[in-house]
Amino acid sequence: MTTTSTPPAGGGVRVRVQRFGTFLSGMVMPNIAAFIAWGLITALFIDTGWVGQDGPIEAWQWADSRMLGGGITPDGTEWTGLVGPIITYLLPTLIAYTGGRMVFGVRGGVVGAVAAMGVIVGASGTIMFLGAMVAGPLTALALKWVEKLWAGKVRAGFEMLVDNFSAGFVAFFAALAAFFWLAPVMKFVTDVLGGAVGFLVDRGLIPLASIIVEPAKVLFLNNAINHGVFTPLGTQESLETGKSLLFLVEANPGPGAGLLLAISVFGVGIARGTAPGAFIIQFFGGIHEVYFPYVLAKPLLIVALIAGGASGVATNAIFNSGLVAAASPGSIFAVLIQTAPGSHLGVILSVIISAGVTFAVSAAILLASRKRDLAREQAGEGTFEDAIARTEANKGKSSEALSGLRASGAAAATGAAAETGAATATATKPIQSVVFACDAGMGSSAMGASVLRNKFKKAGIEDVTVVNKAIANLDGTADLVITQQQLTDRAKAQNPDAVHVSVDNFMNSPKYDEVVEMVRKQHDADA
Repeated sequence: MTTTSTPPAGGGVRVRVQRFGTFLSGMVMPNIAAFIAWGLITALFIDTGWVGQDGPIEAWQWADSRMLGGGITPDGTEWTGLVGPIITYLLPTLIAYTGGRMVFGVRGGVVGAVAAMGVIVGASGTIMFLGAMVAGPLTALALKWVEKLWAGKVRAGFEMLVDNFSAGFVAFFAALAAFFWLAPVMKFVTDVLGGAVGFLVDRGLIPLASIIVEPAKVLFLNNAINHGVFTPLGTQESLETGKSLLFLVEANPGPGAGLLLAISVFGVGIARGTAPGAFIIQFFGGIHEVYFPYVLAKPLLIVALIAGGASGVATNAIFNSGLVAAASPGSIFAVLIQTAPGSHLGVILSVIISAGVTFAVSAAILLASRKRDLAREQAGEGTFEDAIARTEANKGKSSEALSGLRASGAAAATGAAAETGAATATATKPIQSVVFACDAGMGSSAMGASVLRNKFKKAGIEDVTVVNKAIANLDGTADLVITQQQLTDRAKAQNPDAVHVSVDNFMNSPKYDEVVEMVRKQHDADA
C-alpha cells in the first residue's frame, strides 16, 4: 500500500531554516515536562516564590521550602536546593541526550550527554542550552563517523567491547573539547545574544521583536528563534530575577485569539464558520497553527498580528511581568500556571491587550475588503482549503488541528478526493505493528494513531499495535508506516522494509479504511 508523492519544491533558505528549527524543536519539545517541573519548583520555592522567604504566602514559609529553592537556611547553612542544579545541569544534559539520540540512537545520546557536561562546567555557571544543542548532536555525529571506519570488520564476539570503548573514547575527547574550546565560544555567543536582547529591553525596543516573530510563526520558522534564542535567554533571566518576558514574545495566545474572534464576527464563508472552533483550540489548547491558514488566505492580517504581539510585549515590559519558565503549548492555562508571583496582572493584561489590538486591526482590514472577499468566495477563488494546504506545505507535515479545520469546512471532500485516486497495493507480509510518524512524534501523528486504533477496534481487530513516533526514531520494526506525503521519503529511508502509506490528512483519510480492510483480509486468510 505504498503511494508515491513528490515533495514540494524546496523553499531555499526558508526550508533550511525550517529544518533547523524543527531539529531544535525536536531536542527541546520532548523535555518540556522537565521545564514545566522546574518552573513550578522555581515559582514556589525561590526567595520571591509563592512560599519562598520573601513570598506572599507567609503561612507556608517553612525552612524546608527555602531549602528546596536554595540559599541560606535559618541556621546559616548554605543550601544548594533544586532550582540551580536542575537548570544548570539536568535540563541542558537532557537536551544534549535528546539531540544525540536523534542523530545516532541511544549511544549517540549517551556520548552527547557526556560532552554536554564539558560545555556546562566549562562555561562557569552560564546556562548552556545553546552549548548542549551543539555538543549533543555533534558528538553523536562524531561517534557515527568514527564507527564507520571499522563497520563490518570487527571479529565476532568483540563487537560489544569495541562499541563500548569507541563510545567511551569519543565521549572523553568530546568532553575535553567542549570544556576547553566549545564552552568559551558558546558563552561568548550567549553573552552577545543576551546583550542584544538587553539592549532592546533597556531602550524599550523589545516589542519590535514581533516584527520578526509573528511572520515567522505563520511560515513555521519560529522554532529556531523561540527554542534557539528566547528559551535559553529567558531561562537565564528567570534564574537571576525569577521571571522573564521573553517566554511570552512567541507564546502569547492573545494575538491569535484576537484574529480568530475578528474573523468570527467580520469574516466571510468557511473562514467565518470555522474560526470559533479554531479559537477554542488556539486559546485554550495552545495550538497556534490553527490560525495560520486564515493569515495565508489574507496576508494583510499579519499587520494585525504584529501590532497585537508588540502590544503584548510592551505591556509586560511596562508592568515588569513575565513567566518563570517556557509555556508550552501556548495555552492560556500554561501561561497562567507559569506566571511568576506578582506578575499575574501584567501577564493577563498582556494577553487581553494583545488580543484587543489584533481584533481591532483585523476588523478594520476585514471590513475594508469585505465586498471583495464575498465576491472571491462566490467565485471559488483563494479558497480556505487552499490556505490550509499552503499552511501544511509550509510546515512540511500534516496536523491534527489543521485537519480538523479542513474536516469542519465545506471543502472536506476535496482532501478526501485527492487521496482516493492514489494507487493501492496489497501488503506482502503480516501487519502486526503500525507506526504513525511525523517530525516530532506527537500531536498530528498521535491523533492519526488514535483514529486508526478506533477503526481497528470497531472491526474487531485486537492484535495489531498502533503507535506514534518521530521519524528519526523509526527502528525498522514497524510492519506499516503512515506519514504525511512530504515525509514519506524520509520514513522509507529510516524503515525501508515496511509498507508505507502516504496521506494528506491524518484525521480523516480514506486510506485508513483500506488499511483496516487489508488487515482484516489477512486475518481471514489465516483463520
